[in-house]
Amino acid sequence: MEGRSANAWRLTVNDKNFIKTALLSEIRVDGRKPYEYRKIAITFGREDGSSEVQLGQTRVMGIVTAQLVQPYRDRPKEGVLSIFTEFSPMADASFEPGRPGELAVELGRIIDRGLRESKAVDTESLCILAGKFVWAIRIDLHILDNGGNLVDAANIAALASLLTFRRPECSLGGEDGQEVIVHPPEIREPLPLMVHHLPIAITFGFFSNESILVIDPTHNEEAVMGGRMTTTVNANGDICAIQKAGGEGIPQRVIMQCLQLATAKAAGITKQIKEAVRMFSSK
Repeated sequence: MEGRSANAWRLTVNDKNFIKTALLSEIRVDGRKPYEYRKIAITFGREDGSSEVQLGQTRVMGIVTAQLVQPYRDRPKEGVLSIFTEFSPMADASFEPGRPGELAVELGRIIDRGLRESKAVDTESLCILAGKFVWAIRIDLHILDNGGNLVDAANIAALASLLTFRRPECSLGGEDGQEVIVHPPEIREPLPLMVHHLPIAITFGFFSNESILVIDPTHNEEAVMGGRMTTTVNANGDICAIQKAGGEGIPQRVIMQCLQLATAKAAGITKQIKEAVRMFSSK
């Protein structure tokens, strides 16, 4: 992937060997254990639907907006959920402005799959007038600093923003009852989105022919690792999505081990997201 290859040449051979040798002793250069996550910090902007997540040295901002659109013909009673990513050169010199690169496309797809395939967001509740008007929810993810494991940080930012977003309330009026009236917030209280559960992305890095496994790889570890797998699960242990990128095949027992570890981590992250949202909402 572009982010990994661009970072790989920055590390000397000694740096790479040091990271690999330390991992053989279950030691990571930042002092963590193999299955230990970096500290997560979640903050919110003044506007609803805006959040910033810091995962170690990685920072991602999420912004949720909405607009009324015509639904897809094959889904006349469902709203639309879309994800867009922005990789700024300010976050990482290897990121190029303009057209999204391979890393940006993959990040968006992983988060989209976790949300869409698990039906985390109730898209039917976004329907205002079947076949004519539905809400299109847009999630913009801005990479502010790349310290590694962008997927997990961006996924948390997307969820935190979705949970704090409020859409305007609508009603139908006009002579034929087909006119959509969007009420301003001072007239009617905006409505939260219906989010059934939180699909949490947990990324694993593999080293030394898949024999060494770590959670939440840093930027330097990504430059050395031979493969990556992201499992998206919720606090109940339901598997929402699995994405394997690079490296050789992974044995079934290792996949099962990753799923068990991911479920345990997802429960803690889910609790932290909900607590952060509760604190923000109570202000």
